[in-house]
Amino acid sequence: MRDKFTIGIDYGTLSARAIVARCSDGKIMASAVREYPHGVMNHFLPDKKTKLGTGWSLQHPMDYQKVLKIIVTEAMNKSGVGMEDVIGLAIDFTSCTVLPVDKEKVPLCIKMEYGDRPHAYVKLWKHHGAQREADEISQLLREDDALAGYREILGTHISSEVLFPKALEMIRQDYEIYQAADKILEAADWLTWVLTDSDKRSASMAGYKAWWLPQKGYPDKEFLKKIDVRMENLVEEKLAADICPVGSKIGSLNHEWSKRLGLKEGTAVAASVIDSHAGAPGSGICRKNQMMLVLGTSSVVMSLSDKPMNEKGICGAFKDGIVPGYYALESGLAAVGDMLGWFVEKCVPEDYQREARAKDMSIHQFLSDMAEQLKPGSNGLMALDWWNGNKTPFVNANLSGSLIGLTLETKPEEIYRALIEATAYGTRRIIEEMESSGNKIEEIVVSGGIAEKNPLFLRIYADVTGKLIKVAGCDQTAALGAAIYASMAAGKAEGGYDTYRDAVEAMSSVKDISYEPIRENQRIYDDLYQIYVEFGEWMGSRDVAWRKRGRR
Repeated sequence: MRDKFTIGIDYGTLSARAIVARCSDGKIMASAVREYPHGVMNHFLPDKKTKLGTGWSLQHPMDYQKVLKIIVTEAMNKSGVGMEDVIGLAIDFTSCTVLPVDKEKVPLCIKMEYGDRPHAYVKLWKHHGAQREADEISQLLREDDALAGYREILGTHISSEVLFPKALEMIRQDYEIYQAADKILEAADWLTWVLTDSDKRSASMAGYKAWWLPQKGYPDKEFLKKIDVRMENLVEEKLAADICPVGSKIGSLNHEWSKRLGLKEGTAVAASVIDSHAGAPGSGICRKNQMMLVLGTSSVVMSLSDKPMNEKGICGAFKDGIVPGYYALESGLAAVGDMLGWFVEKCVPEDYQREARAKDMSIHQFLSDMAEQLKPGSNGLMALDWWNGNKTPFVNANLSGSLIGLTLETKPEEIYRALIEATAYGTRRIIEEMESSGNKIEEIVVSGGIAEKNPLFLRIYADVTGKLIKVAGCDQTAALGAAIYASMAAGKAEGGYDTYRDAVEAMSSVKDISYEPIRENQRIYDDLYQIYVEFGEWMGSRDVAWRKRGRR
């Protein structure tokens, strides 16, 4: 039988990537990547006149379609694979990334009358303009005993990054846009609708970001009415659609997009999946004692559990959302690479930059090499990794980072290492919360750009967490995970797979390199971690005035 292939399309924060993967072993035949023309809009709309508020992060939806055509056709041309041998495609996408559209699938922002209205655009996952709305929903859950059932499912600290706070923000600030929207949906669901004409929604997005559960559906009218009377009919008016499980076929590639992409009409299109979640199959995660860690601009932490958990910023009330048969507990850090990027851009002196250039090294590599020479705990610094807010345990996007222990002798490489250590401490905090559900994590499989480029990160993470660190065999785990889900949507009869385990075992791998904790380093970091926790509790539990300055 001829080899069969699937296409995985990974929509990240700044760019999208497509890969062509062989179903028999997951080998990536070719890939292509493109940045979004409009990038992330934090300050102005495309008209360069309409100013955005604090915490806003928007994107232009047509960028997604533009890059999709480019990356799929380029990857296919480079791969040498014929369209007749491509059996499926799948999209993973940052989430919760939502937009309002009309009945014809048209995003409201591209209509002339709405082009200068911020709420008509895509709200990116890291849009934190709805923090006030998230806080109010959290308070309602804490104080209203009639919502005890929802409190058990949702916890009492709601993130501003999920759908309902963002929808409430739209209702309050531009009700006309809310009324004009026929649907408010995830960008990934919009794209599969465009590609297949099927308006089914992904269980991944609905379950983790819109509080949908198979046995209960979306939140009921009474709950939504308590949030805001104008939200009472949100589900039936803006969200209602069939929900499609991950790994299943959401529809078939339609005529228009088969021509645009150069693929067969009728090719299986899988239900979309959250980008970080797609990294699980791409990293080979299929057992309870494993944890996935994606290190990039932010980080994602995911482990498997027999029990649901949804508190302290950990989302895991939804079974079968990533790996069939398990609850997947998810959290992460809101800033990792972004925080280090801020530091090298704003704080590293020019003489360091010059020396890095002279050695033909990136400034990150230069600082990492210098920081690697430092011993754990030797610089007297302690940082809180909250440069973009905190997810676990405080679930507060308004919290900001801290750095203590500075002296006139402090060097940039010492701060750089302290920031890396802070992200490791934050990750350990998440692990401990997840393990409280009864599942002991033994090994961590790491992926993402930082995992590939910075061994110092992995050494520090092994020593801080006390866990075995492995590195995913593929440096494009999200895209590979999407390709794995696409193989399941196509099914064994077409050359794919009928089960998650079969697909993962065939198409994913880990590298030979691994990192064992060094006992002496681990002992030092155990002490420092306790200081991190105490420092974080002090800063995170108080209404510190300067943290709110300039924020809503």
